[in-house]
Amino acid sequence: MSVRTTFERRQNRIAYAFVAPATLLIVLIYLAPMAMVALTSFTDYTLVSDYWEWVGFDNYRQMLADPAVSNAVRNTFVYAALFLPGAFIIPLLLAIAIQERKQFRSILELVYFLPVTSTLAAMALVWAGLMDSRQGVINAALGWFGLGPLNFLGDPGTVLFALAGISLWSVIGFNMVLFLAGLTAIPRSLYEAAAIDGADHPVDQFFRVTWPMLAPTSVFVAVTSSITAFKLFDTVAILTKGKPDHASEVFLYLTFLEGFEYFNMGYASALSVVFLGVIFIFAAVQTFWADRQTHS
Repeated sequence: MSVRTTFERRQNRIAYAFVAPATLLIVLIYLAPMAMVALTSFTDYTLVSDYWEWVGFDNYRQMLADPAVSNAVRNTFVYAALFLPGAFIIPLLLAIAIQERKQFRSILELVYFLPVTSTLAAMALVWAGLMDSRQGVINAALGWFGLGPLNFLGDPGTVLFALAGISLWSVIGFNMVLFLAGLTAIPRSLYEAAAIDGADHPVDQFFRVTWPMLAPTSVFVAVTSSITAFKLFDTVAILTKGKPDHASEVFLYLTFLEGFEYFNMGYASALSVVFLGVIFIFAAVQTFWADRQTHS
């Protein structure tokens, strides 16, 4: 017994030694910066002064009365409402359609996945050219149908639609591959059993077999797509910079402005803490609800 206990202790020490470098990296890269941001959010620290004071919850109280914050929150949720349905439904339909094909399936998967491998920062500039109100291909196509040119990125009424379209283009292929993996894992015997029970129509089979079996994949796609929606920053920073008239100024871009344009690092840190908290709560609630639906 003593020899076995000594051997187990030695194994535990070896295991801890192997885990220690990864744990140290996680602490240094993730946990320590998050803790520093949280502490900074309770100060009035700025990048233009070495003097700072502990202000408690003043930064968080300021958010409640800041019209820029309320505007950014509204824009973020409007963008998410435009982005999320397409980021979930379109990849699911594409995955179902591609899975049923016997020919050219690999080619179709590659074509739809190509945008994922592209650099969004570079492709955003390409999309800006395509959406140009004077020489853009999209407006030229609209002209064929007798529709006037639209200033997609310069009109407050269309800018969020344009940004959602660019983001959809970049994420559809990734979500489609995830759904394809989930569909491939569904045993064919379940469809045969459903057909014997009378569910021989594709719609019936989808709701009785495909959708319940895709629940884990659907949860993952929903959570990752939601986080992607709330993380909108790069296309805004490159294409619109919050314009026109702050119509595309989303929460994460406002945080960037407060920190690196106005140098209010304490306030920007408070915005970052709120952002991380909202993302965590949203993902946790969504996952908990989906798990209950799966096991009910």
